[in-house]
Amino acid sequence: MENRIYLCIDLKSFYASVESVERGLDPMTANLVVADKDRGKNAICLAITPAMKSLGIRNRCRLSEIPPEIEYVIAKPRMKLYMQYSAEIYKIYLRYISPDDVYVYSIDECFIDATEYIKLYDMPAKVFAKTLLEKIHEELGLRATVGIGTNLFLTKVALDITAKHASDFMGWLDEEKFKAEIWNHRPITDVWNVGKGIAARLAKMGIYDLKGVAFADEKSLYKEFGVNAEFLIDHAKGIEPCLLEDIKKYKPSTKSLSNSQILFENYSYEDAWTVITEMVDLLVGELVEKGLVTHSISLAIGYSGSRRQADAGSEKLPLYTNSYSQILEYFKEYYAKIADKDKQIRKISVGLNDVVDETNLNDYLLADKNKEVKEKKTMEAVIGIKKKFGKNAIMRGVSFKDKATGMERNKLIGGHNGGED
Repeated sequence: MENRIYLCIDLKSFYASVESVERGLDPMTANLVVADKDRGKNAICLAITPAMKSLGIRNRCRLSEIPPEIEYVIAKPRMKLYMQYSAEIYKIYLRYISPDDVYVYSIDECFIDATEYIKLYDMPAKVFAKTLLEKIHEELGLRATVGIGTNLFLTKVALDITAKHASDFMGWLDEEKFKAEIWNHRPITDVWNVGKGIAARLAKMGIYDLKGVAFADEKSLYKEFGVNAEFLIDHAKGIEPCLLEDIKKYKPSTKSLSNSQILFENYSYEDAWTVITEMVDLLVGELVEKGLVTHSISLAIGYSGSRRQADAGSEKLPLYTNSYSQILEYFKEYYAKIADKDKQIRKISVGLNDVVDETNLNDYLLADKNKEVKEKKTMEAVIGIKKKFGKNAIMRGVSFKDKATGMERNKLIGGHNGGED
């Protein structure tokens, strides 16, 4: 198969850079953090500028962790603004590239299949990538980094490991350069899709880098990782058969809906249930609005002062349903089973899994169908009111409790402030 050329472009410290530009500051030299100081001294910094990083401040730190002698600007998150900038960047790409060859990976990162465009514009890959980066800087004042590679995996690794250390913000990898520059790279968790869990399991086998994976006994890898060993082995050799067009065509066989939040303060077991109730209400509303039903729930609880989570997971339901009262009852039972009632809770994640279109199922509800139809109609009416008058126009009574977070979170986008300062 012909080698393709991919780009992976990432905006440097995107939120912090946007806030710097909006204030007439240089994103590369300004001391600025994006955080909601109204949440107190322990508010998490969603982004910090490269200048702050150069002072030894870690990304996603808390305001209280920044040394008092450092002078810096605090910018309240404005998600709508970041989305507008992201849309403008996408428009720049589309001047040069068909949307069929762009895959938006996140608000500040995308993959581009540049194979035909470097031929069309008669430009080497680095020159074409530089053109895009310069246009972004010229028109929006933002700096970007780019990884260039002969497959999607090499492109992402070039971005994550090679580009960040390059003076021109560009990294390039083919299979040969990958073996020379990345095989011995440590920690292995710097490599795309190798998390701490995988790294720990590899370490038990005496493997600490991709070269170790490449030369490991494949039977042992399959015994440890099952079918996922195939991806690990391919990536260790710099191989990735998946094309960008495959990603864009992919449709998962099962769907899920999820919601998570980090609480503003420590919550007791009882108060955390108030928040879980609100989160379930939100997800069930999404089920009803989209005409979906679920067959499985998941729940994870994070505790204050500890990275340990409760023994969370998912649990099958005895039926497919989109009944709020039924689903909430299942969550209540599961919460009582997994959560530590004596610990202070700081993070909650809830999920509805195995989600399918209700029209594909017959008699998916329980026997008391009249009650559930009435409940669904009520939910649909509530959704209509929220769409017309705003998310806080009508709320369940639980959202008026002292420790509820629903009304405040309804003002946010992606869990963060969406408006102006």
